[in-house]
Amino acid sequence: MINDPSDTPMREVLDRWKAAFDGHRTDAMAGLFTPDALFQGFGPETLSGREAVRDYYEAVPAHRAARVGTVQEYRIGEDVAGGFADVTFHDPDGWEAPVHLSLVLLREGGDWRIRQYHVSRVSSEH
Repeated sequence: MINDPSDTPMREVLDRWKAAFDGHRTDAMAGLFTPDALFQGFGPETLSGREAVRDYYEAVPAHRAARVGTVQEYRIGEDVAGGFADVTFHDPDGWEAPVHLSLVLLREGGDWRIRQYHVSRVSSEH
């Protein structure tokens, strides 16, 4: 867990991710990922690379948005970080999909990028 509130790469990346997602800016979304990123969204397949991430977000309806809740994060050295966030995807028609989002981040050229992205849908079923 990170103790210095000014050193929060998860929050910084999630702020940029949310702004790009809510604005349906797929090029900006893809730019948040490393060129060789691993991506597991709602679909059954694991995707790899920025182009695949861009294509995934192109297929998301433009009216969808995300609410980011609790964020937990950690650091491994200077250039690796990660953590978990509670995110709820939603749209104006009342559709909602709460998920646990897991990220592994890598610092490249001074910027944090997503190296691994995984969503796990939260279900109320036991």
